[in-house]
Amino acid sequence: MIFTKNRLLTAALSTLTMTAALAQDVQNLGVTREIQQAYEKGSRNPNGRPGASYWQNHSDYKIKVQLDPTTRQISGSETVTYTNESPNKLQNLIVRLYPNIFDKNSPRDDRSIDPIDLKDSTIVRLTTVRINGQDVKPTVRGTNATLRIPNGLESKQNLSLEITWSYLIPEKTHIREGTYFKTSFMVAYWYPQIAVYDDIDGWDTADYTGKEEFYNDFSNFDVEVTVPASHLVWATGVWQNPEQILTTEYLDRYKGARTSDQIVNVVTTADREKGGIAVAKDGKHTFRYRAEKVPDFVFAASDTYLWDMSSVEVEPRRRTAVAAVYHPKSKGFPDVCRYARQSVEYFSKTFPAVPFPYPNETVFNGSGGMEFPMFVNDGDFGGSAFDAEVTAHEIAHTYFPFYMGINERKYAWMEEGMAQFLPNWLEFDVRNMGGKKFRPQQTNAIAYSQGAGRSGDIPLMVPTNQIKSGGSHGLAAYIRPAQASTFLKEMLGDEKYLAALHEYMRRWNGKHPVPYDYFFSFNDALKEDLSWYWKPWYFEKGYPDLALAEVSKGKKNKTIIRVDKVGNIPTSLVLKVTFDDGTTEEIKETARVWQNSNSYTVEKDFGKKVTKVTLTNNLIPDTNPKNNTIEVTPQGSGK
Repeated sequence: MIFTKNRLLTAALSTLTMTAALAQDVQNLGVTREIQQAYEKGSRNPNGRPGASYWQNHSDYKIKVQLDPTTRQISGSETVTYTNESPNKLQNLIVRLYPNIFDKNSPRDDRSIDPIDLKDSTIVRLTTVRINGQDVKPTVRGTNATLRIPNGLESKQNLSLEITWSYLIPEKTHIREGTYFKTSFMVAYWYPQIAVYDDIDGWDTADYTGKEEFYNDFSNFDVEVTVPASHLVWATGVWQNPEQILTTEYLDRYKGARTSDQIVNVVTTADREKGGIAVAKDGKHTFRYRAEKVPDFVFAASDTYLWDMSSVEVEPRRRTAVAAVYHPKSKGFPDVCRYARQSVEYFSKTFPAVPFPYPNETVFNGSGGMEFPMFVNDGDFGGSAFDAEVTAHEIAHTYFPFYMGINERKYAWMEEGMAQFLPNWLEFDVRNMGGKKFRPQQTNAIAYSQGAGRSGDIPLMVPTNQIKSGGSHGLAAYIRPAQASTFLKEMLGDEKYLAALHEYMRRWNGKHPVPYDYFFSFNDALKEDLSWYWKPWYFEKGYPDLALAEVSKGKKNKTIIRVDKVGNIPTSLVLKVTFDDGTTEEIKETARVWQNSNSYTVEKDFGKKVTKVTLTNNLIPDTNPKNNTIEVTPQGSGK
């Protein structure tokens, strides 16, 4: 829906004085009704800033959990203090029970689920559910439980939720969590979690169906994980009791690694063989982790995995510890701690040049590639460059969505696209590449060229949870938004782009931005209406296609070269001009040339005879390369 000028001014003037330029910015993009209502209520502003009445709820979790590796059973109890910062009285709580995705009756996306893990009944067994000490009966549908709050929860008040529960970790299936090598476990999406109640949609009641990922409030966690003495545990947050768990030799290695620039092998193959890593010789031991203002908590446990560790100074007098935890037969993971360390340092100091916000980052050798606060679950890619690429991508998620609190369920492009984009200029040393530097994400343009403009190329503003095709999701969440950010950065220049990005991040760190907050924050920071760029990239169907329309002889030995933007998606352009002596010259322009025109013309005396002109660059998507070259005839005109 287009936000009409009269309605815009009426809404905006009720909350703030807004300039005519800002009014024009909002008018130029279709603003949905729920965003209009947020402007009217003052929780958000059409200049991309949080409103004076902005609010969000939060929780304090105290969790005790036991993992039995022989049965794969998780048994837990939690007490959650939930605070209602909204202006509304809440009658219900929505609690997420993610493992219920393995209930045969739950809705699921097309995921690779082993039939052995599907059950005929609810997976999560709730044995106790109390609100403020009073038993309540949950209504469970799919991966959500609705709890009626006795007497409701008034604005600015809190409640205490107590739950005990259990479930079995999947034996064969790996959707962000699972069992590895029979005795090692990645435990994610595992505890009953209060859903988000926000100023846009109210309660987030969408089922977890496998494809969509996070949308969580920022909360505090105090978690105790009890496992057999044979197992070590790594988790979100800061480890509170290493002295009670590790023997002196390994405790010294652990502590030393936290202040070292070198990679320390905390636990090696030889260490696993000889034993004596933990103080406890048999029975069980309990690991305690705490994390503040994070959107989730995960942990992993293993009795066989190795452990590398180092640290990075992310800003003066503050370091982040990085670790890789992996199976002894992994071919790629011996390099992962180095990749993780380099990624954390690059993101902190170079791009996006925001100091890494967490004290720890652990990369666990599981499967696929999945990010969590201070934690990553990655597969082993055999020592290829993909080990570096996936490590960088998943760690980039620390900023988007965790630092920024993005709703991935509706707008995955706001975080996946950024994580696909941020590592573009990172350079890794990868074994078996003959000394060549590897840069991630250099094939995005090719991927976009192949998919752009086809029926599966869906505008980015279509909510992610409405996209069912895996191919469409990949293009919309990862490839297209990464390309949009790439050309925007090139167009603005590093200094202006970073200034606008930092302002957006400053405004919305620890909050829940939506796409319009992103667009209008950039507009406001740059003092420029970028609607001409936002609309084709994010709101419209279409494709990038630049065409060489003309190469002709002009006056005074000048050559005229005209490029037309045939497609609607604005990109950079690179012209390669070839001369009769075999030499070449390049002409480069950013997407800015398409702001007010669909044609770009060069008229220049090159001092040599032009024989061929080509639109060329494998980092610029183009759906029709057949119109990218013109051979110049002896008479001086191109055909």
